[in-house]
Amino acid sequence: MSDLQTSFRDQRILATNLPTLPVVLQEAKRMADDPKTTVTQLAEVIGRDQVLSGKVLKMVNSPTYGFPRRIASIHNALVLLGFNVVKSLIVSTVIFEHIPKGMEALWRHSMGCSIACSTLGHLLKMENTDELFVAGLLHDIGKVIIAVQLPEALEEIRNLARKEDIAISEAEKRILGIAHPYIGGWLAGHWNLPINLRYALSYHHRPMSARDYTSIAAVVHIGNFLTRLFEFGNGGDSHVPLLDPHAFKHLGLNQQKLGLALDTLGEKFAQDESTFLSV
Repeated sequence: MSDLQTSFRDQRILATNLPTLPVVLQEAKRMADDPKTTVTQLAEVIGRDQVLSGKVLKMVNSPTYGFPRRIASIHNALVLLGFNVVKSLIVSTVIFEHIPKGMEALWRHSMGCSIACSTLGHLLKMENTDELFVAGLLHDIGKVIIAVQLPEALEEIRNLARKEDIAISEAEKRILGIAHPYIGGWLAGHWNLPINLRYALSYHHRPMSARDYTSIAAVVHIGNFLTRLFEFGNGGDSHVPLLDPHAFKHLGLNQQKLGLALDTLGEKFAQDESTFLSV
């Protein structure tokens, strides 16, 4: 994949400097992508990585899933979570460990968005709600790449957003010429993530512009809005993004279902916020 040109002092986001998967995680992702892989085989590989094992068990035992008993086995966790969620954890483990100090709240916001997307998917009876969870978790990875590769630009972006009281994505466009959704979609291509996730990352601020996979982009758009509304974590600025009413219409999300989503998310976010504090 080629580098990504920005308007910031003719700098580029370098593909060669993107995070790479450690050997164990490479093997785990390869196996998770293979439909012939059994739960036992994948559990054995994941068990070799202490950090990933901890994340899998922490997630499956979080209030998000609400299982009545504590899950202590990687094997059982994989059965309950599904391979797609585990794949997202593999990717996020590598990417989010690069978050500079002061951006830890971005992880919490991303985790909150994943919960919101999954909740919406269940309420709307959509298929593949685990993919919605993944899309929510990874929707802001472009912000991490900006922070890691263009720290000087990040400082200017933050200053501009504060000075003119504009959204962080608007400040990114003015400083870089591109914003984090575009960078996220570009990164998803580098990681060979499924095309529907690339659309979700690229279009989560303007879902109706997505030619394909509009529904997943619309869910992430609304999930991001709801997470900001609850002030769960921090997406980088104090702005609650504008909500596209056409996304509601596209999904068939009415006032009653939205009320249910708000009640459910309020309970989940309040149950145990500490679950989402660490990467």
